[in-house]
Amino acid sequence: MLFKDKEELEALQVGAVQMLAPSISKFGPLGVKEFEIFDLPFITPDIASFNRVANGPLGQNLLKKLETRGIKGLAYWDAGFRVMTSSKPLHALADYKGLKIRVNSSKVIEAEMRALGVIPQTLAFSEVYQALQTGVVDGSQTVLSNVWTQKFYEVQKHVTLLHDTHQAYAVVANKKFWDNLPADIRTALETAVADATAYANALGAAEEEDARKNIVASGRTTIYEPTPAEREELKKAVLPVHQEMEKRLGKEAIQAMYQASGFTVAR
Repeated sequence: MLFKDKEELEALQVGAVQMLAPSISKFGPLGVKEFEIFDLPFITPDIASFNRVANGPLGQNLLKKLETRGIKGLAYWDAGFRVMTSSKPLHALADYKGLKIRVNSSKVIEAEMRALGVIPQTLAFSEVYQALQTGVVDGSQTVLSNVWTQKFYEVQKHVTLLHDTHQAYAVVANKKFWDNLPADIRTALETAVADATAYANALGAAEEEDARKNIVASGRTTIYEPTPAEREELKKAVLPVHQEMEKRLGKEAIQAMYQASGFTVAR
């Protein structure tokens, strides 16, 4: 662990490291807030929808915006749907009220959590296990693979498959380093990144399924799938966040996201 969450992008920008794969939520605090469009609740209802956005013009144009910050965007990696870990069962909307939940640093996610009645907390990922263990936070918004590999299941009794958004990472490089590479090396790296992306996304899907099985087998945590009625209640509570974020992200950008993802307010 060479750099903490808040330091790694700065390290990339100054050339202390040449490549990273950070959560795309970190680009908002960097000044490229448009990436938070991926955090709009229920905006990508399935992995195919996420991939259409990431690999299409909208996702690629977002990567290009990083160049003004000295960063070359190369690819998106998907880690699966986000879930909620908690110290108590989360079924109805009322169950969320007043809980302190650790989330990625994103104005959109924070607004969604407040719409659920949650008190959002931003902590470095390396601090989450201890925060859950000691009760500094009541739960976390994460992905199933993290619940397993980071052993959150040891200190959280419940996991709710909220599936409101995807957890995504972006493979990025220091732009000066990238641009100064010999053309043949850069071409080889582009091919390698494309191959690694296909492998990582396939591996991510397999790891998510394995994590689910392992968590259940541990017998220490209950995994809960909201009923259609419960999910609809939660969705209805958070959809106003889309309109609320028009001032931050732009109405046209949100409409472009709707078109790219296939999202409709009714679904």
